Amino acid sequence: MSKKGKNIFLNGKIFTSNPEKPYANSMVVENGKIIWIGDERDLNKGEENIVDLKGRRVLPSFIDGHMHAFYLSNATKQISCTPPVINSIKDIIEEVSKMRKKVDIDDWIEGWGYDEGKLKEGRAPNRWDLDKGCDDVPVVITRTCVHIVSVNSKALEIAGIDKNTPDPDGGEIERDLNGEPTGILKENARNLVLDIMPTLNIEDSGEIIAEGGERLLAYGITVISDCMARRGNVEYYDMYLKAYTKGLKQRTVLYYLWPDLKNFPDLDEHKKDNNNILHIGGVKIIGDGSVSGRTAWIDEPYLGKEKTYGLPTTSKEELLEAAEYAMKEKLQLVIHAMGRKTIDLILDTFEETKSWLKDIPSIRIEHAAMLGNKEIQKAADLGIAFVSQPIFLYAEIETYLSNLGHERTRDSYPFKSILDGGVKLAFSSDAPATAWVNPANPFVAIKSAVIRKAYDGTDIGQEERIDVATAIELYTREAQQIVGIPYIGQLREGYYGDFIVLDKDILEINLEKIDEISVEETYINGKLVYEKDDKH
Repeated sequence: MSKKGKNIFLNGKIFTSNPEKPYANSMVVENGKIIWIGDERDLNKGEENIVDLKGRRVLPSFIDGHMHAFYLSNATKQISCTPPVINSIKDIIEEVSKMRKKVDIDDWIEGWGYDEGKLKEGRAPNRWDLDKGCDDVPVVITRTCVHIVSVNSKALEIAGIDKNTPDPDGGEIERDLNGEPTGILKENARNLVLDIMPTLNIEDSGEIIAEGGERLLAYGITVISDCMARRGNVEYYDMYLKAYTKGLKQRTVLYYLWPDLKNFPDLDEHKKDNNNILHIGGVKIIGDGSVSGRTAWIDEPYLGKEKTYGLPTTSKEELLEAAEYAMKEKLQLVIHAMGRKTIDLILDTFEETKSWLKDIPSIRIEHAAMLGNKEIQKAADLGIAFVSQPIFLYAEIETYLSNLGHERTRDSYPFKSILDGGVKLAFSSDAPATAWVNPANPFVAIKSAVIRKAYDGTDIGQEERIDVATAIELYTREAQQIVGIPYIGQLREGYYGDFIVLDKDILEINLEKIDEISVEETYINGKLVYEKDDKH
């Protein structure tokens, strides 16, 4: 074999995520794929390019199968309403006021990430709060869960929302005692404002996505996704294609929102080919809201003076209609569901439906926050997979406790029970949809899953702990088996040379310090695509 395109990686502590050969210390990558992996003593070395891994821990790179890569990238241009900078509504008002000095009268001010459980006032900012920061330019601040927005009076005015505006199906315009909108728009009511906001052009959007991709390489993420991809006025496929011309390196899978696909159903077969660096992977339906926002549809009421159960944002009829389209197009059906009532609706709807995809689950439930043994068993029987986010309980503990109490909080996200029940499970971030300054960081999520404690030390269910190796596999091999991009997620012969080199050994470090691990090098197809600046 020629030296060209061939690298030998030696002297590493490689965890492969391959159950047939979980550990190695050397591997050979040629033309992007691993042609050999094992013990260096069994390797015949020639004049190939030698890379010394210097005894460091090596993992397959991470697959984030449920995130919002464009929104995450764009959020860096907005007001970040997370600690340590933002700790109160007063802080948000001050940041809005600062931003107003930087924008023109025709602009919109945006922010993201507030969680009322972390705000001094213990509530969400309303229109009158935001008016204090700016009353002549529309302001839209998205809650951490991305299912609720707070807007100022100008935004309500532009959207034509007043006391006579009815709640849309699957949404709520919060109102005061006099019936006046407070500026807090929940679930589908958000779209009354979001759908009239100006959109970025393809060129600028591609630039933003590419910049975000560079930041994600620093976390070892080489597969990204967009779980709210849009069609119509904005075409996400074209945005991401443009991003590759701007330097995006990650493989990308898009999940298009069902309402958009209903209006624009025609898809080019080439765009669905999962061998491409960019492909359309599924149809996305939002079934309910969030636990932290009290809009997930649950079977026991949220804590508080009023008995509320959240609300559904889909129906059996809509689920079946979307599934019929997904079958025809040979796509996954990807359903957001946090509350048990929504999960039960999905499982009951599809109990007679046969899988239509061969190599990956036809139906995924995203988040799957609140479920019991009955739901786990039924999902296993139906071959329905879960894609979940360990960072939620870790980062949003205040609102989970205030909304559910200790017992139901500890019972949420029962990862060990899901795995023991035989359900396919993958980890992901849902970034930026959580109240954390670096929401895409896989090491924070892994720490949460293996210690089952929140960031403040609160017990979030020790009986549902999993071990570190399993957590890594849920971000690599198991994620691949749900997302479906071939030849990734493991370090084995015939697979792409996508891997990361860590500064600390995740399999030996104190579990409480896993979130302190950083990536020193990231490789795609055996080529170095990221190197930490201060690496020693």
